[in-house]
Amino acid sequence: MHRTYLATIAAAALAVPAAALADDIPMGHIVDYTGATSGVGVSFGGSIGDTLAWINANGGINGDMLDFETYDYAYQAPRAVSAYRRWVSQDEIVAVQGWGTADTEALVEFVARDEIPYWSASYSGTLTDPNGTAPRSTKAAPYNFFYGPSYSDGCRALVQWAADDWAERGEEGAPKFVHMGDNHPYPNAPKDACAEYAEELGFEVLAPINYTLAPGDFTPQCLTLQEVEADYAFMANTAGSGISLLSACATVGVETQFMTNVWGFDENAMRAAGEAADGTVFVVRTGAIWGDEAPGMEIVRGISEGSSRPDEYRLVHYLAGICSTFYMKEAMEWAHENGGVNGPNIRQGMYEMSAANDGAWVPEGLEGVCLPSGWTPDDHRGLMTARIYRGHVSGSTEGAEIQELIDAGTISMEFLTEITLERRPEWLGY
Repeated sequence: MHRTYLATIAAAALAVPAAALADDIPMGHIVDYTGATSGVGVSFGGSIGDTLAWINANGGINGDMLDFETYDYAYQAPRAVSAYRRWVSQDEIVAVQGWGTADTEALVEFVARDEIPYWSASYSGTLTDPNGTAPRSTKAAPYNFFYGPSYSDGCRALVQWAADDWAERGEEGAPKFVHMGDNHPYPNAPKDACAEYAEELGFEVLAPINYTLAPGDFTPQCLTLQEVEADYAFMANTAGSGISLLSACATVGVETQFMTNVWGFDENAMRAAGEAADGTVFVVRTGAIWGDEAPGMEIVRGISEGSSRPDEYRLVHYLAGICSTFYMKEAMEWAHENGGVNGPNIRQGMYEMSAANDGAWVPEGLEGVCLPSGWTPDDHRGLMTARIYRGHVSGSTEGAEIQELIDAGTISMEFLTEITLERRPEWLGY
C-alpha cells in the first residue's frame, strides 16, 4: 500500500502507479528528502510515512487500507503541482499530506476545485481562512488544514515571550526586533504579521536581514546584527541554514537572543552547531518531546518501533507529523461512517470531530502529545497555542549521537512557557 517516488526519477518511472484495490483509500504524500529543507523534511515526512503504515497495520480506516504514494519533490514547487495533478487524474485521490509553503500555496485553488483535503507542513497564515473574507486574507483556502500554530502565530507567541523576557530582565527602553530569512514564501509568511505585533508590544522593529535557505557563510549578516544592536532576532529559515547562522554569529561574538519557528531549530541543530546553539528559543507544536512520559507516547513509540529505523532518536518534527496524520485518520473514520471516504466528507469530518470535542480535539490515544485543536467552516486556525522551549548545549557535540548527548546532559531542551494567543478576527488568513 506504500509506493515511494523520488523527484529525480525519470518521467517514465512516474507514469501509472499500481491500481488501488476496490476498498483502498488512495491518497498522496509529498515530502522533501533531498532538497533545501530536507534537514527537517526527512524527520517530518518519515513520521507521516511511518504513521500511515502503522494505521494500515492496525486496521486501516475501519478496515479499509490507505493506498499512498510518497513523492520526494526536492522542494521544487512545480514538481509537487505535477505530482498532485497526476494523482487526481490517475489515482482519484481523496486526501494529501503535503510539505512546503510555495507548493501548498500554489495548490490552494486546485485542491478547492477538486475538493481534496490537504494537510500541509506549511503553517502559512494564508491557509487559515476557508472563505477568503477576513480583512487581510488573500484567498479562500477551504480544503487546507495543518496541525500547529501558524507561522504568524508562532512568531507572535515568540515576541510575546520576548516582551516578557525583556521586562523580567529589568531592561529599559524599547527592545529591538529583527526578522531574518530568505526572500521566499516560507520565511516571508509571518514577516509582516509578526512585525506588526512586535510594534504593538512596544518593540522597535528593524529592517529585515536576508540569509539564504541554503547553508553558507553568514558572517556579514552577523556583523549587521551587531551594528544595529538587535536584542531579539527571529530566524525564519529551516534548521540547515540556521546552523550556519548560529555558528557564524558565535564566532564574531553576537549577543542577540535568537528565536526560531518550528522548522528553525531541533536536536540535530544543537548537535551540528554545538555550543553556538546554546540559548536559542523556539516553538514546539506538541505537548511532549521524545523521551517524555505522556499517555500518548505509547502510540508514538509503537509507530517508531514499527518503522525501518526502530532505534532512531526522534526529533520534535516526528511527533508533529504523527499528530497531522492522526487528525486526518479520525476525519476519514468519521467520513467512512457518514456517507463514504471522499474529499467533502473528510473535510466535514474535521469540523464534526472538532465540534464534538468543543474545539479541543485530541486524537484518541495521543493524549499529552497532540495539543487540543479545532477547525470550523469559518476558521482553519486549528491551534492558537505555542509551547516555547530553550535549547541548551554545554559542551562538545562532535562525533556523538543525539541520544548520547542527551543522556550525558550535553544537550537539553528546557520548557519555558505555553502561550495561547487571542483568536483575533483580523489575524485570520494572515
